[in-house]
Amino acid sequence: MMKIFLDTADVSDIRKGYETGLIDGITTNPTLIMRSGRNPEDVYQELIDMGIPDISMEVVGDANEMLQEGLRLSDKFNGAATIKVPCTPDGLLVCKELHKAKIRTNVTLIFSVAQAILAAKAGATYVSPFVGRCNDNSFSGVELVRAISGTLRTCGSPTEVLAASLRDVHHVSRCFLYGAGVVTMPPKVFWKMYDHVLTREGLAQFDADWANVQK
Repeated sequence: MMKIFLDTADVSDIRKGYETGLIDGITTNPTLIMRSGRNPEDVYQELIDMGIPDISMEVVGDANEMLQEGLRLSDKFNGAATIKVPCTPDGLLVCKELHKAKIRTNVTLIFSVAQAILAAKAGATYVSPFVGRCNDNSFSGVELVRAISGTLRTCGSPTEVLAASLRDVHHVSRCFLYGAGVVTMPPKVFWKMYDHVLTREGLAQFDADWANVQK
């Protein structure tokens, strides 16, 4: 099943997107939320009240701090919480413990197949390769998605690829083609998915034809 997440801290943008019936979850981070002047947990609760079923909630600190915060957030927000941890030794220790507790995890800042393998071994629900940031550093993000997806399939891993840092519609399409189960994107990219010049031209012609019929 293809899942589309929005990557934003703007509740009004999230609400508009969720009302389409096509949004499956949200990725964000406390820094983005606090820049908007809001408390992250107030925002999480508002999104849950809206009906969002899957919200990546990032934790920071050493292994013990991340684990305790992840457990607290999971307990407070129950089934909606996916705990986001970095692909570091501490982050993967936390991922493994949360997996044992049957808590969803999103291992972020993935830039290689080797990192994705370690995250999958730690029981990650999602691994998040950063497509746009790979491209910024002169290697193909979508090719990384393909390599990770192929490796996880070959090994029979249940970990899903969540393609992140997507900046255009083309990359969204290619990531799904190359095996990502989930993509996350800014709202502006989501809305561009609807658009095509031939659709606009066809609709304009339809409207003109309909107007002539009504005369």
